[in-house]
Amino acid sequence: MSERTRLGVVLLFMRITIFVVMAMWTIDKFVNPSHASHVYEAYYGLGGFGVSPITLIAVVEALILLVFVAGRLKFWTYGFVVIVHGVSTLAAWAQYLDPFAGPNLLFFAAWPMWAAAIALFVLRERDIYTLGRDTR
Repeated sequence: MSERTRLGVVLLFMRITIFVVMAMWTIDKFVNPSHASHVYEAYYGLGGFGVSPITLIAVVEALILLVFVAGRLKFWTYGFVVIVHGVSTLAAWAQYLDPFAGPNLLFFAAWPMWAAAIALFVLRERDIYTLGRDTR
């Protein structure tokens, strides 16, 4: 197996697994919008979101994530994932200060995923196993 092929397979695996995690958070917005509203208030200081705005955010996220998992519009969709996941990782800063309280230790799993998303963005031109041809 060539280096190009091996790297392509690894990047595909990274893209799919990042998608799975991001998709679960998007599905949560559809299934339990009050939880998403609580997360926005607790971690981002954005309160007062009702069901409609959360659902709209979920629809937009879902569409972007589908394009992302297809490996299309790489600069924009991979960049979106890096930014959204980065903001959520940094927004949980208080949990990192007290890592052994409650479920706080789980928040540390966000860091390697953010690193993987950044690596995928940087190596996006070498992510060759995509649906359709995308030169961006």
